[in-house]
Amino acid sequence: MGGGGRGGRSRTQRKHFRQSRENVWKRSKSDPDPSSTENNPSWTPFATENAAFDFYYKEQGIVEPQQWEQFVAVLRTPLPATFRINSSSQFSDDIRSQLENDFVHSLRDEVGEGGETEAIRPLLWYPGNFAWHSNFSRMQLRKNQTLERFHEFLKLENEIGNITRQEAVSMVPPLFLDVHSDHFVLDMCAAPGSKTFQLLEIIHQSSKSGSLPDGMVTANDLDVQRCNLLIHQTKRMCTANLIVTNHEAQNFPGCRLNRNYEKIELDHNIGQLLFDRVLCDVPCSGDGTLRKAPDLWRKWNTGMGHGLHSLQVLIAMRGISLLKIGGRMVYSTCSMNPIENEAVVAEVLRRCGGSIELVDVSSELPQLIRRPGLKKWKVYDKGSWFVSYNGVPKFRRSVILSSMFPSGRGHRDVVDSSCNVNVEVGTNGINENVGDINEDAGDGVQPVLNPVMSESVEEVSDFPLEHCMRIVPHDQNTGAFFIAVLQKVSPLPVIPEKPKVKIHEQYVDPASQSLNDAQVQQITSPENAHEEDFKAVSEENADDNEPNTQDMEDDPVACEEQKTKENLEPDNVQNTMKRVPGKRKLQIQGKWRGVDPVVFFKDEIIINSIRDFYGIDERFPFNGHLVTRNSDANHVKRIYYISKSVKDVLELNFKVGQQLKITSIGLKMFERQTAREGSSAPCAFRISSEGLPLILPYITKQILHASPADFKHLLMNKEVKFEDFTDAKFGEKAANLLPGCCVVILSLGNTTAVESLQVDESTIAIGCWKGRARLSVMVTAMDCQELLERLLIRFDNVNGSSGHVHKSSNDEEEIRPVQD
Repeated sequence: MGGGGRGGRSRTQRKHFRQSRENVWKRSKSDPDPSSTENNPSWTPFATENAAFDFYYKEQGIVEPQQWEQFVAVLRTPLPATFRINSSSQFSDDIRSQLENDFVHSLRDEVGEGGETEAIRPLLWYPGNFAWHSNFSRMQLRKNQTLERFHEFLKLENEIGNITRQEAVSMVPPLFLDVHSDHFVLDMCAAPGSKTFQLLEIIHQSSKSGSLPDGMVTANDLDVQRCNLLIHQTKRMCTANLIVTNHEAQNFPGCRLNRNYEKIELDHNIGQLLFDRVLCDVPCSGDGTLRKAPDLWRKWNTGMGHGLHSLQVLIAMRGISLLKIGGRMVYSTCSMNPIENEAVVAEVLRRCGGSIELVDVSSELPQLIRRPGLKKWKVYDKGSWFVSYNGVPKFRRSVILSSMFPSGRGHRDVVDSSCNVNVEVGTNGINENVGDINEDAGDGVQPVLNPVMSESVEEVSDFPLEHCMRIVPHDQNTGAFFIAVLQKVSPLPVIPEKPKVKIHEQYVDPASQSLNDAQVQQITSPENAHEEDFKAVSEENADDNEPNTQDMEDDPVACEEQKTKENLEPDNVQNTMKRVPGKRKLQIQGKWRGVDPVVFFKDEIIINSIRDFYGIDERFPFNGHLVTRNSDANHVKRIYYISKSVKDVLELNFKVGQQLKITSIGLKMFERQTAREGSSAPCAFRISSEGLPLILPYITKQILHASPADFKHLLMNKEVKFEDFTDAKFGEKAANLLPGCCVVILSLGNTTAVESLQVDESTIAIGCWKGRARLSVMVTAMDCQELLERLLIRFDNVNGSSGHVHKSSNDEEEIRPVQD
């Protein structure tokens, strides 16, 4: 579940999505329980039941009545830990082998939760045995001493980036996207980044050493703090094919070149930022995560889903508008609520008018147990069930929308007899519902059905919603998830310009305002979404120029940008949507407040010094592929490398006035060495650990080939004098290098014939600093620990249960060379 809506005034979203949901099955100190005792004051578990939840989902029929008890019983148990091996990692096969041949056997006698017989097992539906299920909760892994080695293994490999600890159901959506290595992919609500990491894995999976895939991933999130978490997660991937942006998902920039510009001549012919694949994992109420976040039991209510419905529709529509014809989008939530799931999908299909198809993927991943989407459901509000929009009281139609019902039809002329009172609807749409169902159902009294319900016919959707899928916990001991796969088969329908609208009352149904991809309305929050919808429509109609209908037919995303330049304006730090003419020039120039600029690095003197010092082959493209985040060329500390696909997008972004608010881009390739020796070295820039694997095949100077003994000697001691190496010739060669950064490659053969050694995916290398009397390792202590683990397993025939290297307590991000 990502954060892709509006910030600013969005109190509900900020509170709900910034909460840290740890797998903690105990009350916090600030939440005392009257039943707690002095001997055990803080270990009282959360109440894992909610009468309103039971009442609501029983009526919706998301599982068969005879399975209900099994369903809620599993929901009340902690979620087992699951993780995924980075299939593009250099050590992916080693890690998989270690799990299959070591931990499967050593943990066999450990008893987990849920009654499963295997302590750990691969997820059979995930390709290649690269995803694993552990029959232990996170709490067990932390507390059980016998699981310490396994827990340390998980922590280390996760931090390095060789594995990602991720919920099993969260791994599913990227698999149904059918991503290829040349695809442009958009992850609209990406934080915390596990799915983004997965998408990058797929793109890089077939890449050879020293090469980059043709595709790229744009990972977006609304919240700056969540963007930082996203950057931290994806940094472990060490990729040059990623851009991280900070926008509202429903207003993600289209980046379309004006017709006066000449299009950039590329394979993708980028004159507009469109995507082959879009992952639309929208903000949701999150009740599919009850096993991981048991505090949700007491907080759950129907208002959470109702308040997010409009935002989810807008995000999904924006995703469709940014999708190429023939492209695929996956819409997903970690909610079980049909109002957030099937109703949103049905509304998107309705608005797209046949240009989008719901794809049947029931034959894909056959070992994944999933249930078809619902064709009919009801809407609950203030103690009443509604089977049709006809029965919704007039004064509740700003909260209960026609798009929430299976047919999506609304008849505003049908008014219940109880709706004659003029009720003022506030701007707190969500909060009106919060607690209603708990009050109605909490005392054991069944709510009174609305009288209109008995006169209305229960609706059934005309769309093939059975092609959607709902994953429920008790089928395969997971969390809950909803997934729908959509394909764009033709341009979106053009909606003619609407006449100017005057709003006389607050009872107009915002869901009846049909939207195409270019007319996605701006909303500020789920709390006041509906009132703000109308303000946006009113302002849009008052200010718009006549649109070019032909352009909209050719390129629907352009409509928004052609109608008004204000739709090009990006979000500022506060994500305010106020139209302030004085700020527009600032925004078009791309001067994002609080975000470092992205600048192409073109200092030929520094570039040539780097090329000459490391002997970098001319085949490695530098021109246009180096960027920095500092506009002052004299004080550049880090130089980043970007792939051709990212370069193309960045050039387009400059041409359209820097509409993309970029928080992270590219792969850190070179870093200025600030230590005393760095200033005296012929080249002031060292190769970063992240960038080394990419540039290694093209380096011809400053290279050493070490035997396994000397390589381990370096890793264990971090610095070694030239005369202390086992191989005297190796120490002699090291002493003869130019001072500065060098690369030490692990040699498995005769070290005297290393000049002909070919670098490939299996090559293990580290960056070091050659000082006056010694070599110093320039990688983190954690990287050293991981490499030692791999060497112990590979060369000493030691299984992971012995020879374990403990993590250093002084794990620095950067290791500076020791002064000789």
